[in-house]
Amino acid sequence: MRARSDDLVAVGRVVKPHGLRGEVVVALLTDFPDRLRPGLEVLLRGAAGAARPARVGSVRTHQGRLLVRFDGIDGPEDAEALRDLDVCALPGDVPARPEGFVFHHEVRGCLAVDRAGGRLGTARDLVDVAGRPILVLETPRGEREVPFTRPLVVSVDVAAKRIVLDLPPGLLD
Repeated sequence: MRARSDDLVAVGRVVKPHGLRGEVVVALLTDFPDRLRPGLEVLLRGAAGAARPARVGSVRTHQGRLLVRFDGIDGPEDAEALRDLDVCALPGDVPARPEGFVFHHEVRGCLAVDRAGGRLGTARDLVDVAGRPILVLETPRGEREVPFTRPLVVSVDVAAKRIVLDLPPGLLD
């Protein structure tokens, strides 16, 4: 399981230990909660970037929270050592996704063009603001934010690193 820490995608974060059997409360950081399932191989990454392999032993909900136990974590002391670690999917572990869905990290670095192919800028990030996705573009006039929704977003070709936008006049001014 060799992977660069900055290539990992965090799907959850350990919040705190729960109970006496080694379970931890995990805050989900994914749109696909079923990614955390028993038997899943993950990497646990600390703030310094070091990651270590782990296997999900069990997953359950309790009072609206997700409780996860990792194999080999058998008590509250072991669970405490996991506090604030990111639970990261292994490279290549990509869930099935709905038509047109893209991950935030896939958009970074994409060239944004208009329908005619004219260059608008480069996608720096895709962020969520008040529950809505916003595309952050680096343009010749500086950073601009564009709602990442149809009909403004015509298409996204992750493989070609290209986003086609149909923006109203003045939006990037």
